[in-house]
Amino acid sequence: MNICKPRSDAAAYVRIALLTAGILLTGKVFSQGQSPGRIDPGPFADNAHHWYDIYDKEAAIHPREGRPKHAPTNLEAIGDNIVLLQKENGGWPKNYDIMAILTPAQKDSLAKVKNKLNTTYDNGSTFSHIAALAVVYNALKRDKYKTAALKGLGFVLASQYANGGWPQYFPLQDNYSRNVTYNDGNFTGIMSLLKNIAGDKPDFAFVDNSYREKVKAAYAKGLACIIKTQINDAGSPTAWCQQYDEVTLQPSWARKFEPPSICNQESADLVLFLMSIERPGKALISAIQHAVAWFNESKIYHTRVTTISAPREVSAFRVSVTDKVVVADDNAPPIWTRYYELKTHKPIFCDRDSKIVYTLAEVSRERRDGYAWYTYGPQRVLDSYEAWQKRVGAN
Repeated sequence: MNICKPRSDAAAYVRIALLTAGILLTGKVFSQGQSPGRIDPGPFADNAHHWYDIYDKEAAIHPREGRPKHAPTNLEAIGDNIVLLQKENGGWPKNYDIMAILTPAQKDSLAKVKNKLNTTYDNGSTFSHIAALAVVYNALKRDKYKTAALKGLGFVLASQYANGGWPQYFPLQDNYSRNVTYNDGNFTGIMSLLKNIAGDKPDFAFVDNSYREKVKAAYAKGLACIIKTQINDAGSPTAWCQQYDEVTLQPSWARKFEPPSICNQESADLVLFLMSIERPGKALISAIQHAVAWFNESKIYHTRVTTISAPREVSAFRVSVTDKVVVADDNAPPIWTRYYELKTHKPIFCDRDSKIVYTLAEVSRERRDGYAWYTYGPQRVLDSYEAWQKRVGAN
């Protein structure tokens, strides 16, 4: 595509680190960021952020004044919080801080809602909890942590579709969350967990052989789903959409401003995951090569995104005090839009009315300023590609 002169009223790329919970933009997508003797708060940062900073009247408990927290090395207390937050079906809800020091009353409130099955992978939930429980069990060797981890793994296996994908919530809800979900690292987070177990990582030595075989089968189905959903709508494979219809595996809408499209942000994370596989088969190699070709084709040059101060604007969704502008800059590195239109492969944007537009000036300021419309994610793939080629060739 090589769009050399993008419209100057297109919007900025903004990547909020908390949104990714330390899972997307760092290598933690492949390990859940845990290490022996310590629970890394990074994979849980988005959950904590939402709990502390966005009031949810549906939450079972709310933060204490002062936000008291356990040290990351207090494995027993953190492990007990994770077990307490786990639901009866083995999954976890989102938007609680596993590091919080809870009162007896808060613990009692959580125990009373274990049958409320608002279980999800959103914001790094469930797969990050399982990885953390593995750390706790290996350090303390207490069966309750192993039992909770295996129960969580059972949830992961039970929630997988026959086509290899996973929904955002399980049990399924009657909305877009039932789609096969690549958004915000959901799919790669699950697959990274299964990859570590299938690959006999020491943290998961407690998973017995019969269970491990089920994990390997689920992992293989997940890889097949990734291959099947790579978009080929103009004669050659490109990249991926954020979400797919769970039955047809066709690109589908997520939220009202997240249209069916080629989504370079989520695609970059998927490709980085695929590149982490030690001995990829021909299908995976081909998928990566085509995605890299697409990232090169869809670069936007001479464009820099700037955040500027703006009059305070209050909407039903958020308060904005900034705006985003795009300026021409011959020295700017390549940038990509988050969405590219199916078939035409033009950069597209969208508002809460679901109307597709081709300049960000046509999007309301609330969405223009409050969403990551541009990304540098594909550059991480391109930067890693040469080393990947050498490694794959050596194997």
